[in-house]
Amino acid sequence: MRRLVEQAGKSEEILVDSAGTSSYHNGDCPDVRSIECADHHGLDLRNLRSRPVCGDDFAEFDLILAMDDNNVWNLEQKRPYGDTRYQKAVVKKILEYAPEYGENVPDPYYHNGFDRVFEMIETACRRLLAEITKAQD
Repeated sequence: MRRLVEQAGKSEEILVDSAGTSSYHNGDCPDVRSIECADHHGLDLRNLRSRPVCGDDFAEFDLILAMDDNNVWNLEQKRPYGDTRYQKAVVKKILEYAPEYGENVPDPYYHNGFDRVFEMIETACRRLLAEITKAQD
């Protein structure tokens, strides 16, 4: 998504970040298979480091995208309640923007489906960016 936003010249208007629902991999590099898949598609993930979703993300971002139902549930468990500023973010599954792929992004680690998952996510990101851009016009 970050690359698509940059290519569209929208980096000043659209903030893109990545975080996980678990702190288990905090600070880790992406899996080597993810790096190889990204390389194949012209992206360099070598400097990317994981971080867990934090409460402030729900105040900073308008939209938080999840890969599957479990991630949606985990995200809502991390949302701070009792302060209206944390109600800003809408949590959606990413495939709402590419429903032809189903409802949930499969975990590529167990089925070596990195290229398929990349295709799904890129399609959804392109459509999301088009929707955002249209709304800004």
